[in-house]
Amino acid sequence: MATETVTASATPTSRTTAGTSRRFAWTPGLVIGLTLMAAVVAIGLLAPVLLDGRATAMGESAAQPSAAHWLGTDAAGHDVLARSLVATRLTLLMTVGATAVSVVGGLVIGTAVWLAPRRLRTLGLRAIDALVAFPTLLLALVVAAILEPGTGSAIAAIGLAGIPYFARLTANLAGQISHRDFVTTARLMGVPGHRVAARHVLPNMAEPLLVLTASAFAQALTALSALSFVGLGVQSPDYDFGKLLNEALPSVLAGRPWQMVGPTLLIVLTGVAATLIGDGLAAAADPRTGTRTRAAALVGSGVTDQAAGTPAGASLVDVDDLVITNAAGHTLVDHVSLRIAPGEIVGLVGESGSGKSLTAMTLARLLPDGLTARAGRIRLGDLDLLGRVAPRDLALAMGLVYQDPGTTFNPALRLGTQLTEVLRTHARADRGEARTRILDALRAVRMTEPELRLRQHPHELSGGMRQRAMIASAISTTPKLLIADEPTTALDVTVQAEILRELKRINREFGTAILFISHDLAVVRALCDRVLVMNDGRIVEETAAADLTTESAQHPYTRRLLAATPTVAAAAAAAEESHR
Repeated sequence: MATETVTASATPTSRTTAGTSRRFAWTPGLVIGLTLMAAVVAIGLLAPVLLDGRATAMGESAAQPSAAHWLGTDAAGHDVLARSLVATRLTLLMTVGATAVSVVGGLVIGTAVWLAPRRLRTLGLRAIDALVAFPTLLLALVVAAILEPGTGSAIAAIGLAGIPYFARLTANLAGQISHRDFVTTARLMGVPGHRVAARHVLPNMAEPLLVLTASAFAQALTALSALSFVGLGVQSPDYDFGKLLNEALPSVLAGRPWQMVGPTLLIVLTGVAATLIGDGLAAAADPRTGTRTRAAALVGSGVTDQAAGTPAGASLVDVDDLVITNAAGHTLVDHVSLRIAPGEIVGLVGESGSGKSLTAMTLARLLPDGLTARAGRIRLGDLDLLGRVAPRDLALAMGLVYQDPGTTFNPALRLGTQLTEVLRTHARADRGEARTRILDALRAVRMTEPELRLRQHPHELSGGMRQRAMIASAISTTPKLLIADEPTTALDVTVQAEILRELKRINREFGTAILFISHDLAVVRALCDRVLVMNDGRIVEETAAADLTTESAQHPYTRRLLAATPTVAAAAAAAEESHR
């Protein structure tokens, strides 16, 4: 084992001053929107009770606005203002029903598409695109024309017509979130698809979905009014805003536009209220400004099967003849073989795109969609990673530390639930035991105030603290292998030194083997025992870490990498040259 240690002065880990509990984020827009919507709802509840008789009573036909009839009367002698207010209840109920159909249907379809196998996902997205290309209102008119005109038909028509639009937006959001590290890890560890959707994908879509729901409500309101206006919605004796506008059309043509004022004003008022509420709730739903509860799982998925291998030698990790190709048949990793002994730290270096992370993620059974891996053997201890492996066995045998601490954790959930999920799910620990073990792990990586950190959201921690939390989660199960994929890339140099010291200490104290991926050759020399150099999907050189120098390197590519590595002396020389 190499005896070098990383020596750099460290500063204390920064502490957040944010509290663990936050007040609801009341915004002026939200207050105004709720006030307006409360007024509309109050009208919908009270008007049919207080004004129904006035709305149905017939008096002077087409009377001018007066103290008795503020907006005049219609052709049948009904009070226009009373009818507008009474129509609010039916209009709201229809709008809520149509919006619920669109939102629920779009959520289910859009989320399910991204949890489906790749080919089915592609077909689903193309089908959604085709339906979105068809104008929503025109689709609603077709559905309404097929069904018998009426209240229920209008709700079904507008609700069904809005599903493709909402499904497309939901699928786009789910597609972005499904590639985050916490979702990928959940799939690796065998979390069922419906739980991935409910506990990882949907909570992180809350902010835009609330805005979209408000937009869908406003659109449904205008679309329902449009259907009733053309005679395909509410039928007599019932009436909504659109029906009232239809009845007022002859009066407008006759020069009496005030009959349009009541329903038009209520449509605008309701739409504006819904939009303001959506914007306000979106801000409150953001875990960086509001409060969130609920649990989340960490961990789930796999790679393609090949012939099973048998244990070879004393190595902990045994990869033989690994080939990774994409859907077009291009080879991304070309016949790679590697071994890692128990307790050994192996560095994997190379330029971006050389295949380092793909090789490591194949070990973790986290190969991205569209890629296929085949090999003669992929083994971790007594686990054959080319065959079926129980999620529990893989979760306990391997730990992962990703390069970006900002995307490692689910931002909508508190750290305590996320860090203890693997212990509770796969190590069969109860909540108390899991909490104790993760607190011990947090103390082991020198996390300040670990009890407080468990109650915080990820955004309340600095980048270095999040990375320490990720390492603590990874070592809490005492894994045989820790894969660290550029774990210090997004950190400043002092925090990098702290993290590297922790990795070295974990290796020394727990005997954990580490596959360390990095672009920093100086760090690799100091931390690792052995180094593998990758170029264009192949391992071109294997050397002891101490021999990773320009003088000792055998392959031209390794020498080019070393020559391209900046040093203090080189930087000083360049600076001196620039001043001449």
